[in-house]
Amino acid sequence: MSSVSLWFKLSVNGARLAIETTYEMATRKKKETTTAAPRKRTPRAKKIADEAQTVGADIVPSVTIEVDLPADSQTGVSVLHLSDWDFHLFNEGSHTRLWEKLGSHVATRDGVKGTTFAVWAPNAASVSVMGDWNGWDPDQHQLEHLGASGIWQGFVPNVGKGVHYKFHIRSKFNDYRVDKADPFAVMQETPPETASVVWDLDYEWNDGDWMRDRAQRNSFTAPMSIYEVHLGSWRRDGDRPLTYREMAGPLAEYVRKMNFTHVEILPVMEHPFYGSWGYQCTGFFAPTSRYGTPQDLMYLIDVLHQNEIGVILDWVPSHFPTDAHGLSYFDGTHLFEHADPRKGFQPDWGSLVFNYGRNEVRSFLLSSAMYWLGVFHADGLRVDAVASMLYLDYSRKHGE
Repeated sequence: MSSVSLWFKLSVNGARLAIETTYEMATRKKKETTTAAPRKRTPRAKKIADEAQTVGADIVPSVTIEVDLPADSQTGVSVLHLSDWDFHLFNEGSHTRLWEKLGSHVATRDGVKGTTFAVWAPNAASVSVMGDWNGWDPDQHQLEHLGASGIWQGFVPNVGKGVHYKFHIRSKFNDYRVDKADPFAVMQETPPETASVVWDLDYEWNDGDWMRDRAQRNSFTAPMSIYEVHLGSWRRDGDRPLTYREMAGPLAEYVRKMNFTHVEILPVMEHPFYGSWGYQCTGFFAPTSRYGTPQDLMYLIDVLHQNEIGVILDWVPSHFPTDAHGLSYFDGTHLFEHADPRKGFQPDWGSLVFNYGRNEVRSFLLSSAMYWLGVFHADGLRVDAVASMLYLDYSRKHGE
Protein backbone atom coordinates (compact mmCIF):
# COMPACT_ATOMS: atom_id res chain seq x y z
CA MET A 1 0.00 0.00 0.00
CA SER A 2 1.09 3.54 -0.63
CA SER A 3 0.96 6.26 1.98
CA VAL A 4 -2.21 8.32 2.16
CA SER A 5 -2.17 11.25 -0.25
CA LEU A 6 -4.44 14.27 -0.24
CA TRP A 7 -5.12 16.93 -2.82
CA PHE A 8 -7.58 19.74 -3.08
CA LYS A 9 -8.80 21.18 -6.36
CA LEU A 10 -10.68 24.44 -6.32
CA SER A 11 -12.13 25.38 -9.67
CA VAL A 12 -14.00 28.63 -10.04
CA ASN A 13 -16.27 29.18 -13.01
CA GLY A 14 -18.52 32.18 -12.56
CA ALA A 15 -20.65 31.26 -9.58
CA ARG A 16 -20.03 27.53 -9.90
CA LEU A 17 -17.47 26.06 -7.54
CA ALA A 18 -16.13 22.58 -6.98
CA ILE A 19 -14.06 21.02 -4.24
CA GLU A 20 -12.56 17.59 -4.59
CA THR A 21 -10.80 15.59 -1.91
CA THR A 22 -9.09 12.30 -2.61
CA TYR A 23 -7.43 9.85 -0.26
CA GLU A 24 -5.67 7.03 -2.08
CA MET A 25 -5.42 3.95 0.08
CA ALA A 26 -3.81 1.44 -2.27
CA THR A 27 -1.20 1.53 -5.01
CA ARG A 28 -2.92 1.98 -8.34
CA LYS A 29 -2.33 -0.53 -11.12
CA LYS A 30 -2.07 0.45 -14.76
CA LYS A 31 -5.45 0.28 -16.46
CA GLU A 32 -5.90 -2.20 -19.30
CA THR A 33 -7.54 -1.04 -22.53
CA THR A 34 -10.78 -2.84 -23.30
CA THR A 35 -13.74 -2.43 -25.59
CA ALA A 36 -16.13 -4.34 -23.35
CA ALA A 37 -18.75 -2.48 -21.35
CA PRO A 38 -17.35 -1.63 -17.91
CA ARG A 39 -18.70 -3.56 -14.98
CA LYS A 40 -20.08 -1.58 -12.07
CA ARG A 41 -17.86 -2.30 -9.14
CA THR A 42 -16.41 -0.40 -6.22
CA PRO A 43 -12.75 0.56 -6.75
CA ARG A 44 -10.46 -1.09 -4.25
CA ALA A 45 -9.23 2.23 -2.89
CA LYS A 46 -12.80 3.40 -2.19
CA LYS A 47 -13.74 0.05 -0.66
CA ILE A 48 -10.81 0.22 1.74
CA ALA A 49 -11.62 3.81 2.64
CA ASP A 50 -15.30 3.02 3.23
CA GLU A 51 -14.44 0.08 5.48
CA ALA A 52 -11.98 2.17 7.44
CA GLN A 53 -14.55 4.94 7.86
CA THR A 54 -17.06 2.41 9.20
CA VAL A 55 -14.73 1.39 12.02
CA GLY A 56 -13.81 4.99 12.80
CA ALA A 57 -10.34 5.17 11.29
CA ASP A 58 -8.99 8.58 10.28
CA ILE A 59 -9.51 8.04 6.56
CA VAL A 60 -11.70 10.02 4.20
CA PRO A 61 -13.33 8.31 1.21
CA SER A 62 -13.04 9.99 -2.18
CA VAL A 63 -15.81 12.50 -2.73
CA THR A 64 -16.57 15.13 -5.36
CA ILE A 65 -18.86 17.98 -4.37
CA GLU A 66 -20.34 20.55 -6.74
CA VAL A 67 -22.34 23.47 -5.46
CA ASP A 68 -24.34 26.06 -7.38
CA LEU A 69 -24.27 29.38 -5.57
CA PRO A 70 -27.29 31.72 -5.58
CA ALA A 71 -27.58 33.52 -8.89
CA ASP A 72 -27.29 36.99 -7.38
CA SER A 73 -25.24 36.11 -4.27
CA GLN A 74 -26.76 39.08 -2.48
CA THR A 75 -27.09 37.12 0.73
CA GLY A 76 -25.48 34.03 2.17
CA VAL A 77 -28.60 32.86 4.00
CA SER A 78 -31.67 31.41 2.34
CA VAL A 79 -33.27 28.37 3.95
CA LEU A 80 -33.18 27.96 7.73
CA HIS A 81 -35.09 24.71 8.03
CA LEU A 82 -32.99 21.62 8.83
CA SER A 83 -34.24 18.76 6.70
CA ASP A 84 -33.48 15.05 6.82
CA TRP A 85 -31.26 15.62 3.79
CA ASP A 86 -29.27 18.21 5.75
CA PHE A 87 -28.78 15.74 8.57
CA HIS A 88 -27.69 13.08 6.10
CA LEU A 89 -25.15 15.30 4.33
CA PHE A 90 -23.82 16.72 7.61
CA ASN A 91 -23.32 13.32 9.22
CA GLU A 92 -21.92 11.95 5.94
CA GLY A 93 -19.27 14.67 5.76
CA SER A 94 -20.44 16.21 2.50
CA HIS A 95 -22.57 19.22 3.57
CA THR A 96 -21.02 22.35 2.08
CA ARG A 97 -23.47 25.09 3.15
CA LEU A 98 -23.78 24.67 6.89
CA TRP A 99 -23.65 28.40 7.59
CA GLU A 100 -27.19 28.52 6.21
CA LYS A 101 -28.40 25.86 8.66
CA LEU A 102 -26.45 26.26 11.89
CA GLY A 103 -25.50 29.33 13.88
CA SER A 104 -27.90 32.23 14.40
CA HIS A 105 -30.41 33.54 11.85
CA VAL A 106 -32.97 36.30 12.23
CA ALA A 107 -36.35 34.81 11.34
CA THR A 108 -40.09 35.18 11.79
CA ARG A 109 -42.12 32.37 13.31
CA ASP A 110 -45.92 32.53 13.57
CA GLY A 111 -45.78 36.25 12.91
CA VAL A 112 -43.22 36.88 15.67
CA LYS A 113 -39.76 38.21 14.82
CA GLY A 114 -36.80 36.62 16.55
CA THR A 115 -33.70 34.52 15.97
CA THR A 116 -33.18 30.83 15.34
CA PHE A 117 -30.13 29.28 17.02
CA ALA A 118 -28.60 25.92 16.13
CA VAL A 119 -25.37 24.22 17.24
CA TRP A 120 -23.74 20.80 16.96
CA ALA A 121 -23.04 19.26 20.37
CA PRO A 122 -23.79 15.50 20.21
CA ASN A 123 -22.39 14.74 23.66
CA ALA A 124 -24.33 17.43 25.47
CA ALA A 125 -27.01 16.61 28.02
CA SER A 126 -28.52 20.07 27.47
CA VAL A 127 -27.76 23.24 25.53
CA SER A 128 -29.12 26.71 26.11
CA VAL A 129 -28.52 30.07 24.50
CA MET A 130 -27.87 33.12 26.64
CA GLY A 131 -27.10 36.73 25.85
CA ASP A 132 -27.92 40.40 26.22
CA TRP A 133 -31.68 39.81 26.21
CA ASN A 134 -31.85 37.42 29.20
CA GLY A 135 -29.07 38.74 31.41
CA TRP A 136 -26.81 35.86 30.33
CA ASP A 137 -29.00 33.42 32.23
CA PRO A 138 -28.11 29.84 31.13
CA ASP A 139 -31.46 28.43 32.29
CA GLN A 140 -34.02 30.56 30.43
CA HIS A 141 -33.77 29.48 26.79
CA GLN A 142 -33.13 25.78 26.35
CA LEU A 143 -32.58 24.36 22.85
CA GLU A 144 -34.25 21.24 21.50
CA HIS A 145 -32.18 18.15 20.71
CA LEU A 146 -32.74 17.03 17.10
CA GLY A 147 -32.04 13.34 17.54
CA ALA A 148 -29.08 11.41 16.18
CA SER A 149 -27.74 14.38 14.24
CA GLY A 150 -26.30 15.83 17.45
CA ILE A 151 -27.76 19.24 16.59
CA TRP A 152 -29.62 21.44 19.07
CA GLN A 153 -31.99 24.14 17.83
CA GLY A 154 -34.38 26.73 19.16
CA PHE A 155 -36.19 29.98 18.36
CA VAL A 156 -35.99 32.98 20.69
CA PRO A 157 -38.58 35.71 20.04
CA ASN A 158 -37.73 39.41 20.02
CA VAL A 159 -34.00 38.82 19.55
CA GLY A 160 -32.49 40.48 16.50
CA LYS A 161 -29.41 41.72 14.72
CA GLY A 162 -26.60 43.03 16.90
CA VAL A 163 -27.41 40.97 19.99
CA HIS A 164 -24.50 39.22 21.73
CA TYR A 165 -24.83 35.56 22.73
CA LYS A 166 -23.13 32.30 23.67
CA PHE A 167 -24.18 28.69 24.04
CA HIS A 168 -24.18 27.19 27.52
CA ILE A 169 -23.38 23.50 27.19
CA ARG A 170 -23.80 20.87 29.91
CA SER A 171 -22.06 17.66 28.93
CA LYS A 172 -23.25 14.10 29.46
CA PHE A 173 -19.92 13.44 31.13
CA ASN A 174 -18.73 14.53 34.57
CA ASP A 175 -21.31 17.35 34.72
CA TYR A 176 -18.92 19.44 32.62
CA ARG A 177 -20.31 22.89 31.87
CA VAL A 178 -18.91 25.53 29.54
CA ASP A 179 -19.93 28.70 27.70
CA LYS A 180 -19.01 28.58 24.01
CA ALA A 181 -19.00 31.05 21.16
CA ASP A 182 -20.97 29.94 18.12
CA PRO A 183 -18.74 27.99 15.68
CA PHE A 184 -20.96 29.17 12.80
CA ALA A 185 -21.36 32.80 13.86
CA VAL A 186 -20.78 35.21 10.97
CA MET A 187 -19.69 37.91 13.40
CA GLN A 188 -17.87 37.84 16.74
CA GLU A 189 -17.13 40.46 19.36
CA THR A 190 -13.82 42.24 18.96
CA PRO A 191 -11.18 40.48 21.07
CA PRO A 192 -10.47 40.24 23.93
CA GLU A 193 -14.29 39.94 24.19
CA THR A 194 -15.48 36.49 23.10
CA ALA A 195 -19.25 36.52 22.50
CA SER A 196 -20.88 35.86 19.14
CA VAL A 197 -23.09 38.47 17.48
CA VAL A 198 -26.40 37.92 15.67
CA TRP A 199 -25.80 39.34 12.19
CA ASP A 200 -26.79 38.96 8.54
CA LEU A 201 -24.90 38.71 5.25
CA ASP A 202 -26.96 41.14 3.16
CA TYR A 203 -24.86 43.10 0.70
CA GLU A 204 -25.40 44.53 -2.79
CA TRP A 205 -22.40 43.58 -4.90
CA ASN A 206 -21.09 45.67 -7.79
CA ASP A 207 -18.44 43.30 -9.14
CA GLY A 208 -20.59 41.55 -11.74
CA ASP A 209 -18.08 42.07 -14.56
CA TRP A 210 -15.31 40.47 -12.53
CA MET A 211 -17.45 37.54 -11.42
CA ARG A 212 -18.51 36.78 -14.99
CA ASP A 213 -14.91 36.62 -16.18
CA ARG A 214 -13.03 35.38 -13.16
CA ALA A 215 -12.70 31.82 -14.44
CA GLN A 216 -10.51 33.20 -17.21
CA ARG A 217 -8.71 35.67 -14.94
CA ASN A 218 -7.82 32.90 -12.48
CA SER A 219 -6.97 30.21 -15.03
CA PHE A 220 -3.59 28.49 -15.11
CA THR A 221 -2.73 30.32 -18.32
CA ALA A 222 -3.59 33.80 -17.01
CA PRO A 223 -0.79 36.03 -15.65
CA MET A 224 -0.62 36.19 -11.88
CA SER A 225 1.44 38.42 -9.61
CA ILE A 226 0.42 38.33 -5.94
CA TYR A 227 0.78 41.06 -3.32
CA GLU A 228 0.61 39.60 0.20
CA VAL A 229 -0.86 41.87 2.86
CA HIS A 230 -1.71 41.82 6.55
CA LEU A 231 -4.61 44.22 6.90
CA GLY A 232 -3.81 45.25 10.46
CA SER A 233 -0.31 46.49 9.72
CA TRP A 234 -0.36 47.46 6.03
CA ARG A 235 -1.26 51.08 6.70
CA ARG A 236 -2.30 52.73 9.96
CA ASP A 237 -3.94 55.91 11.13
CA GLY A 238 -1.78 56.89 14.06
CA ASP A 239 -1.81 53.95 16.44
CA ARG A 240 -4.87 52.23 14.98
CA PRO A 241 -5.31 50.05 11.88
CA LEU A 242 -7.53 51.17 9.04
CA THR A 243 -11.01 49.68 8.71
CA TYR A 244 -11.93 47.43 5.79
CA ARG A 245 -13.67 50.38 4.10
CA GLU A 246 -10.90 52.86 4.80
CA MET A 247 -8.24 50.68 3.21
CA ALA A 248 -10.29 49.63 0.15
CA GLY A 249 -9.41 52.61 -2.07
CA PRO A 250 -5.75 53.04 -1.07
CA LEU A 251 -5.04 49.30 -1.30
CA ALA A 252 -6.63 48.99 -4.74
CA GLU A 253 -4.73 52.06 -5.94
CA TYR A 254 -1.38 50.79 -4.65
CA VAL A 255 -1.80 47.27 -6.04
CA ARG A 256 -2.74 48.61 -9.48
CA LYS A 257 0.16 51.06 -9.45
CA MET A 258 2.58 48.22 -8.68
CA ASN A 259 1.05 46.03 -11.43
CA PHE A 260 -0.05 43.16 -9.20
CA THR A 261 -2.99 41.06 -10.42
CA HIS A 262 -4.05 39.62 -7.04
CA VAL A 263 -3.81 40.34 -3.34
CA GLU A 264 -3.35 37.55 -0.83
CA ILE A 265 -4.80 38.61 2.50
CA LEU A 266 -3.44 37.02 5.66
CA PRO A 267 -6.24 35.30 7.61
CA VAL A 268 -9.20 37.59 8.23
CA MET A 269 -11.09 34.93 10.19
CA GLU A 270 -11.66 35.98 13.80
CA HIS A 271 -8.73 35.16 16.08
CA PRO A 272 -8.29 35.92 19.80
CA PHE A 273 -4.51 36.58 19.73
CA TYR A 274 -3.57 39.47 17.44
CA GLY A 275 0.07 38.37 17.44
CA SER A 276 -0.89 35.20 15.57
CA TRP A 277 -1.76 37.38 12.53
CA GLY A 278 -4.88 35.26 12.16
CA TYR A 279 -3.20 31.87 11.87
CA GLN A 280 -4.89 30.64 15.07
CA CYS A 281 -8.54 31.43 14.43
CA THR A 282 -11.71 30.65 16.34
CA GLY A 283 -14.19 32.14 13.88
CA PHE A 284 -14.16 30.00 10.74
CA PHE A 285 -17.18 31.89 9.39
CA ALA A 286 -16.59 35.30 10.97
CA PRO A 287 -14.26 37.95 9.54
CA THR A 288 -12.43 39.68 12.35
CA SER A 289 -14.40 42.60 13.72
CA ARG A 290 -11.17 44.48 14.46
CA TYR A 291 -11.63 46.22 11.09
CA GLY A 292 -15.41 46.26 10.72
CA THR A 293 -18.45 44.15 9.89
CA PRO A 294 -18.80 41.31 7.35
CA GLN A 295 -20.34 43.82 4.94
CA ASP A 296 -17.28 46.04 5.32
CA LEU A 297 -15.02 43.16 4.25
CA MET A 298 -17.37 42.50 1.32
CA TYR A 299 -16.96 46.16 0.35
CA LEU A 300 -13.16 45.82 0.38
CA ILE A 301 -13.28 42.75 -1.88
CA ASP A 302 -15.90 44.45 -4.07
CA VAL A 303 -13.65 47.49 -4.62
CA LEU A 304 -10.65 45.30 -5.41
CA HIS A 305 -12.68 43.36 -7.98
CA GLN A 306 -13.97 46.58 -9.55
CA ASN A 307 -10.32 47.54 -9.98
CA GLU A 308 -9.63 44.20 -11.70
CA ILE A 309 -7.71 42.79 -8.73
CA GLY A 310 -8.29 39.22 -7.60
CA VAL A 311 -8.51 38.28 -3.93
CA ILE A 312 -6.93 35.20 -2.33
CA LEU A 313 -7.63 34.52 1.35
CA ASP A 314 -5.30 32.62 3.65
CA TRP A 315 -7.35 29.83 5.25
CA VAL A 316 -6.25 27.66 8.16
CA PRO A 317 -7.99 24.24 8.34
CA SER A 318 -4.91 22.69 9.95
CA HIS A 319 -5.32 23.63 13.61
CA PHE A 320 -7.10 25.93 16.07
CA PRO A 321 -6.26 27.51 19.46
CA THR A 322 -7.14 26.09 22.87
CA ASP A 323 -9.12 29.14 24.04
CA ALA A 324 -11.98 28.03 26.27
CA HIS A 325 -14.67 29.86 24.26
CA GLY A 326 -13.58 28.23 20.98
CA LEU A 327 -13.79 24.75 19.46
CA SER A 328 -11.64 22.92 22.00
CA TYR A 329 -13.37 20.26 24.14
CA PHE A 330 -16.59 21.71 22.81
CA ASP A 331 -19.25 19.53 24.44
CA GLY A 332 -17.17 17.94 27.17
CA THR A 333 -15.47 15.68 24.63
CA HIS A 334 -12.80 16.08 21.98
CA LEU A 335 -15.36 16.92 19.32
CA PHE A 336 -13.45 18.88 16.69
CA GLU A 337 -9.96 17.68 17.64
CA HIS A 338 -8.40 14.24 18.05
CA ALA A 339 -8.74 12.75 21.53
CA ASP A 340 -5.26 11.23 21.25
CA PRO A 341 -2.80 14.09 21.94
CA ARG A 342 -0.27 12.45 19.62
CA LYS A 343 -2.64 13.37 16.80
CA GLY A 344 -4.67 16.15 18.37
CA PHE A 345 -1.99 18.48 19.76
CA GLN A 346 0.41 20.57 17.67
CA PRO A 347 3.55 21.11 19.78
CA ASP A 348 5.02 23.89 17.63
CA TRP A 349 2.08 26.22 18.14
CA GLY A 350 0.42 24.83 21.26
CA SER A 351 -2.77 24.37 19.26
CA LEU A 352 -5.21 21.55 18.52
CA VAL A 353 -5.47 19.55 15.29
CA PHE A 354 -8.77 18.90 13.55
CA ASN A 355 -10.01 15.31 13.43
CA TYR A 356 -10.37 14.93 9.66
CA GLY A 357 -11.68 11.40 10.13
CA ARG A 358 -14.89 12.71 11.67
CA ASN A 359 -17.55 13.31 9.05
CA GLU A 360 -19.11 16.33 10.70
CA VAL A 361 -15.72 18.04 11.02
CA ARG A 362 -15.22 17.62 7.29
CA SER A 363 -18.64 19.18 6.66
CA PHE A 364 -17.61 22.07 8.92
CA LEU A 365 -14.36 22.71 7.03
CA LEU A 366 -15.81 22.21 3.55
CA SER A 367 -18.60 24.65 4.41
CA SER A 368 -16.05 27.17 5.67
CA ALA A 369 -14.12 26.97 2.39
CA MET A 370 -17.27 27.36 0.29
CA TYR A 371 -18.44 30.22 2.49
CA TRP A 372 -15.43 32.42 1.79
CA LEU A 373 -15.36 31.55 -1.90
CA GLY A 374 -19.09 32.05 -2.39
CA VAL A 375 -20.51 34.56 0.07
CA PHE A 376 -17.42 36.80 0.10
CA HIS A 377 -16.52 36.32 -3.60
CA ALA A 378 -12.95 35.28 -2.77
CA ASP A 379 -11.15 34.00 -5.86
CA GLY A 380 -9.05 31.41 -4.10
CA LEU A 381 -7.86 30.03 -0.78
CA ARG A 382 -4.26 29.60 0.23
CA VAL A 383 -4.24 26.66 2.65
CA ASP A 384 -1.80 27.15 5.51
CA ALA A 385 0.37 24.52 7.23
CA VAL A 386 -0.47 21.71 4.81
CA ALA A 387 2.56 19.66 5.85
CA SER A 388 1.26 19.47 9.42
CA MET A 389 -2.01 18.04 8.04
CA LEU A 390 -0.35 15.36 5.92
CA TYR A 391 2.37 13.96 8.17
CA LEU A 392 1.53 12.33 11.51
CA ASP A 393 5.14 12.80 12.65
CA TYR A 394 5.21 16.50 11.78
CA SER A 395 7.37 18.33 14.36
CA ARG A 396 7.69 15.16 16.42
CA LYS A 397 10.76 13.18 17.31
CA HIS A 398 11.10 9.51 16.47
CA GLY A 399 8.72 7.44 18.58
CA GLU A 400 6.41 10.35 19.48
